[in-house]
Amino acid sequence: MTMDMELTVNGSAYQVSADPRRTLADFLREDLRLTGTHLGCEHGVCGACTVMVDGSAVRSCLMLAVQADGCDVMTIEGLERDGQLHPLQESLRDCHSFQCGFCTPGFVMTALAMIEEGSAPASEEELRENLAGNLCRCTGYQSIVEGVIEAVRRTTDQSASAQGAVEKRVS
Repeated sequence: MTMDMELTVNGSAYQVSADPRRTLADFLREDLRLTGTHLGCEHGVCGACTVMVDGSAVRSCLMLAVQADGCDVMTIEGLERDGQLHPLQESLRDCHSFQCGFCTPGFVMTALAMIEEGSAPASEEELRENLAGNLCRCTGYQSIVEGVIEAVRRTTDQSASAQGAVEKRVS
């Protein structure tokens, strides 16, 4: 038995059928061939499978695909635009934030949700707490934290520059 559903993934609309017991992670990886979403623990502990659903970070191994019916889903593949990395990805790259890369998609999507929600942490301690649901086995976290701090800084600088340009045009 399958269930029909409609959803948008990385800006593309899909009308598909899915087994009601299939996780969103398996659906993305196997049915849509979006393999950037990684499966680690399959218990929601490691965060490697984090994607954004309607703007919120979600563990796709804990969500059924059919629960995404009518939703807007973004995976790590949805960040790149015309061959350009997302500013968050650039910041993490520039800070050499990752080694093996297995946990990278989950950290990126968690940090992206935090930045886009406007809940950028006030301190490094708060950032570490926000990222605590993502596990990395090889980096040691400091460079990941530095990369996210850099992304927040760049995002804030871009927003301030854009606001300044708007104010300049208005006056």
